[in-house]
Order: sequence, then C-alpha cells, then structure tokens
Amino acid sequence: MAYANCSLRVDRQLLDPSFESYRLSLDSIPCYNVELDAAVAEVKLKDSQYTLDHMKAFGMYNYLHIDPWYEESVYFVDCKGRVLSLTVTLDTALGKPREMFRMTPEPSSCAGERVCASLSLTSATWAALSDGVGNLTLLRTSKRGESPHIKWEPMFSECLGEPFTILHSLSHVQAGVHTIDLLLLRIQKDPADAKGSGFCTSLEWITVGKNEKNKKRRLMKGRSVPHYAALEPQGKGLMVASERPFSFKEVDGVPLEEAAAEDMEVERSEPIYFWQQTEEDVTVCVRLPEGTTKDDIRFKLSVDCLCVGVRDYAPLLKGQLFAPVDPEASVWTIKDDKSLEVSLQKRSEGPLWSELVLGDRKGEYIMNEEQAAQLHLRLAHLTAEELNPNPEKDKPPCNAQELEDCDGFPEDSSTLMRFDGATLKPTHVVNLGSHQYLFTVDINPSEMPAFCLRHDVDALLWQPQPEQPNDLWKHTATFNALGYVQASKRDKKFATCAPNFSYAALAECLRRVFIYRQPSPVDTVLFNRKQGRQVGQVAKQQVASVESSDPVLGFRATNERLFVLTRNNLFILKVNN
Repeated sequence: MAYANCSLRVDRQLLDPSFESYRLSLDSIPCYNVELDAAVAEVKLKDSQYTLDHMKAFGMYNYLHIDPWYEESVYFVDCKGRVLSLTVTLDTALGKPREMFRMTPEPSSCAGERVCASLSLTSATWAALSDGVGNLTLLRTSKRGESPHIKWEPMFSECLGEPFTILHSLSHVQAGVHTIDLLLLRIQKDPADAKGSGFCTSLEWITVGKNEKNKKRRLMKGRSVPHYAALEPQGKGLMVASERPFSFKEVDGVPLEEAAAEDMEVERSEPIYFWQQTEEDVTVCVRLPEGTTKDDIRFKLSVDCLCVGVRDYAPLLKGQLFAPVDPEASVWTIKDDKSLEVSLQKRSEGPLWSELVLGDRKGEYIMNEEQAAQLHLRLAHLTAEELNPNPEKDKPPCNAQELEDCDGFPEDSSTLMRFDGATLKPTHVVNLGSHQYLFTVDINPSEMPAFCLRHDVDALLWQPQPEQPNDLWKHTATFNALGYVQASKRDKKFATCAPNFSYAALAECLRRVFIYRQPSPVDTVLFNRKQGRQVGQVAKQQVASVESSDPVLGFRATNERLFVLTRNNLFILKVNN
C-alpha cells in the first residue's frame, strides 16, 4: 500500500520574526506544598535495564497525570499501590490526596522484572491502570469532576505478559459495543539484534470490548522508543513519531506476511535515473526495462511529490520533491524505448536543488560545465593550498567541543507516521529531519494529544487532526525562542505548556522550574534604543524553586497552575490568576 510523503505546514501568522528575547521578571510565584503520607512509587532502573531506550522509557517517566476532562485534578501512584487524586479549588486550602483505588497485591512486593506503574485517563468516566509487573486493570471512575469522593470500580483485569507502561488510551462505542483501545510500551530482549543493544521496542495496540471475543491485539516493533505515540478517535488509526520507523508484526499472535511489491528488473549496478537542472527547470531521465510502452507508465505528479513506475511493479522513483514544481507546466516522454524523460518546471526560479527526491539515493546528478565553474568560483575564497593557513598552526580551525548544546541537532532523522487501523499500513509519513521533539500535551480531551517540535529557534505546537487527511497536522501555537532556550538547560527533565498556550515551562531534575510567558502588552512606555522604536509587548521569563532535595518525578500544567511532584511532596505553583 502506497503512502503519502507529507510535510508540516507552518502557519506564518503564528510566527513572530521581530521577537527579541525573554525579560527576566522578579515577580514571585506563589508555591504551595502538600506533604505525602507515603512516597511516590518510583522504580529505579536495574543493571539489566542499561540501554538508552530504558532510560527514555522508564528513567524519564512522568509519574504525575493530569485530568484533561476536569482541570486542576492530578493523579499519581504511591508505594502502597494506591492511586491518589488531588483536586485544587483554593490554593490556600489544599487537602490531602484522596485514595481512588488500591492495587492488590502491592506492585513493590512482586518479584521479577518491574517498571513504573502507569495510569491513563481514558474518558470522563473510565481509566486504565498498569501495575508495572504486567497486569492491566480497566476502572470505571464515574464522572470524576462531579463525584471526586467515589472510589473507582475495577471492571476488567488481566495479565498481559511482560511489564509495560500505558502510553495512551481512549473509549468509544463501536457497533453498539462499548470499546476501549490502549497503546502499551515494552522494551524487550531481541536475540536477533546481536550487533546492537540486544533490545527492541514494542508497541501493542489492544482493543477490549464487553467480553473476550471482542479483544484484539496488534503488535508493532521498532528500534527506538517513540517520541510520540497516540491512537486516533474511534480507533481508526495510530500516529507514531520516532527516530527509527515502526511496523506492525503480529495480529492476535499471528505474524503478518511481508507483502512487499515485486521490484522491477532494472540493472542496479548503475543509477536508476539521472537528473540535471537550470534555474528554471529540472530534467529527469529514468531508465526503463526493454519493451516498455507509454501505456505501461504509471506517472503521478503533484506540487511537491513525484511517482514514476511501470505497470504494477514497485515505483522506480517516488517521494517528496526538494522544492515545489508546477504540475501543469511539467511533461514526460519516452526516449528510444529505453528511458523516460521528465521535465519539471520549478515554481520558484533561482535556487538550485541539492537533491531531486528527499532521501532518495538511486539517482545521479549531472552538473554542466557552466554550473561547475560558477560553483568553484563561489567556493574559491574558502580554499587554500594548506589545510590550516593560520599563523598559529597549532590551533585547529574548528573545535567541535566548543559548540554549545543548543547548536546541535539529533543525529538520527526522525519520522512521523500515520498507520491505518484497518490495514495496519502507513498512509502518511513526515520526515522530521532536525526538528527536535520537545514534549507532548493534552489540549482538548476530544482530540489527540498535541506534540511540540523545535523549528529553528522556536518551538511549534502541532495538533493532529485525523478527520482531515490532506492536512493531518495543524500548527496551533508558537513559543518564541523556546527551542533554543530549552537546549541550553542541560539539567532539563520535563517540558510542557498550558492548554491555552499562555506559557511554556521547563523543570530541571532538581528544584528549579522555568516559566516562559507569551508576549503581553506593557503598562509603561518602553523604548528600544538600538532600533529606535517603542516596544509594545514584552515576553517574561520567571524562575521558581521548590523546597525539596528529592528529584522531580512529575510535571504537569494547567492554565492557572504548575504541578511538581517529588518523592515525598506535591508542589503547586500559581502561575496565572
């Protein structure tokens, strides 16, 4: 099944090119402390859980859970196996966390492999709980906002094998049957990975109905812990962002057959295609098998995608173009029954393309003599007879160790993929390139979780909208310069933002919390002397410190408050009134 190579469309109206910097505000942030009766159920990694993936999945786990349906309510699991809830109505009159459910036996008393207990609020009246040793429990919570004192009732419980955490869950009615979909994460040993870490990451999509016949299990695997993974409403699909791609391997324990398309019989010792360009157009010459006619050609061209194939074989050339073209002004023709010549009209004249199709290495670029001469002329000032023409020869021209963290990007190129719930095949793929993943946040409980990526120096928030297949990810908010700022915080552990986008926040491993507010009008007249203009808005940065020497284990934000969870305390920071 073919998939669409997509790109994330930035809304330029949400960018602020004139943004200068954050101004440190000394305004104090009220901080309230709730001492816990029992410590949070923190699970520290064992010697056998030594990989980077173990650290990402379990060592950096957020133990605090916020209720998207009822703001100002947070949940966590303590070492006694209790699911505790704290709802804030008045900051100066905070009560003790209430017990909503107790696991039996306590997970800490179980021998063997163990990971963090995890909670996922499935709907306004349901929740899913993992005890960290392999057991899943579905809980009916009643309407939590209207009846916060009623304890949760277990409706389904089953051992699902190896320990897991719950990444996402949702509740819906399917064919008149109430159904719950869950997405589980495991790090499993992989004997086949002898040259790597010896582990692989599995995502299991489970659908649970009223009885055992309605249960379905779909397993996918990959070589990295996903940055983002969430189910679509009604269980119609799944979206995964990761450094390395995932694919479905099993359904209900039965391996899926790899139904890959048959490759064309084209000699691979030479490039499949050649291409050259001018400032106005691009010419592509694709090699064809002998006897190919124009009726055999399968050609598709859009503004930013090209697909060239023969009959029902796998495409010879397919993917996202380096830059937009004009499809109506582009043509193709067969030359000497041996090659297909495609002429693409560039939409923007001038800039030369560095590649034809993003990520494709099956072709060869042919540069004409005039272009080669111009290129050498432009680079002449960067070359010299000696490797380091510097009077101080003992000093290298560049020291990579002097680069700051905020100047670096991830080495692996991450992808964002959307899988269809019926076929389990990818339908849309985005190459995230150097757009570093920052955090995931629930904006609207009726929609999928949003995710935040670094774009240049800014941080852009993207909201999945699966009901619009032509515009699957919408740019909904921008946090100016946050991409650059967060990279400089070497001790950063968590990041999040308010659901109304009024601020973003970072939490370090110990004590400190950084708050970055959106630009707001100033009460007094400010004047920028360098640029000679009046400043109408200022973006404030604030720093708060919690009074605890314990590491931060959880961090969540509402429009008004930040919640910071440590081993023995829950701190509430009043950010907005």
